[in-house]
Amino acid sequence: MTTADRYTTFAEREARGVSPAYERLSEAVSRDDELLARIDTLPPAKRQPNLLFAVVRLLGGPVTDPVAFRGYALANWPAVEAELRVRATQTNEPGRCAVLLPVLAALPGPLALLEVGASAGLNLYPDRYAYRYGDHPLGTGEPVLDCAMSGTTPPTRRPEVVWRAGLDLNPLDVTDPADVAWLDALIWPEHGHRRERLRAASAVAAADPPLLVRGDLVDDLPALAARAPRDATLVVFHTSVLYQVPPPRREAFAEVVRGLPGHWIANEDPDVLRYPALPEQPPGGFHNVLALDGKPLAWTRGHGQAMTWFGSPPCTVASTRAERPGCT
Repeated sequence: MTTADRYTTFAEREARGVSPAYERLSEAVSRDDELLARIDTLPPAKRQPNLLFAVVRLLGGPVTDPVAFRGYALANWPAVEAELRVRATQTNEPGRCAVLLPVLAALPGPLALLEVGASAGLNLYPDRYAYRYGDHPLGTGEPVLDCAMSGTTPPTRRPEVVWRAGLDLNPLDVTDPADVAWLDALIWPEHGHRRERLRAASAVAAADPPLLVRGDLVDDLPALAARAPRDATLVVFHTSVLYQVPPPRREAFAEVVRGLPGHWIANEDPDVLRYPALPEQPPGGFHNVLALDGKPLAWTRGHGQAMTWFGSPPCTVASTRAERPGCT
């Protein structure tokens, strides 16, 4: 896939219907030979549309008008390039907890959560957030995570979490204004509700910080998993992370995580983590696949705003994969 194709795909699959500004920018960049030539000097992992747009936002540049964006990016390319080379898309969207909750609530507690690609660890607090599945509220406080759910009934409880840890190549700190500024820059321009959610979730995390470890998802996962309490159910999970990992390392990661006790929850692009015979995606934009221990269960929207269940509905499952859990 060329860089131009990458920007066209981002506009059509991810931004359309979600961010008109980023759809316009992506389409404009895909046709701009000068900008594409600059972008192509970067390593492939640094050519992502949402990474470029977030860096320009972080630097104070315009991201709603393609002409103004182009002028700023070209005039300030040395600064933009420098940030692109050291940054990564670490979108820490707590709204994704709303699509993880139905599976987490069905697992035998208490839970020990270990998130791969944790960023600042905001998805490690599914037990602390409030939820609203259509007309069905769950929990109190802030943030309130809204999710349109179909194909199953909403969960009726939040899990008990006794240990929470995250693994990331570059963990972020919600008490560091610079790190919070980067998290804010990663939120798409029109999404004021997500900025409010970020602030509320950051307050939750700052009040009881998780264990965040700098490390690799293959090499360092077993050692961190071994630190989980033995009397808790280990749950290794990740959301929209593996697209940043080369295919051979994805396969190595899957082999490592399958060898751990407990459970594995994946919420990823179906082109990145593949499953056989998936049903057709629902209308309304790009969806990830939510899976438990390699079994696909639901289509989910990228920021946790909706999920469509197609597998067996959630139920209480066995405490380890060795016991062959299944929701039937």
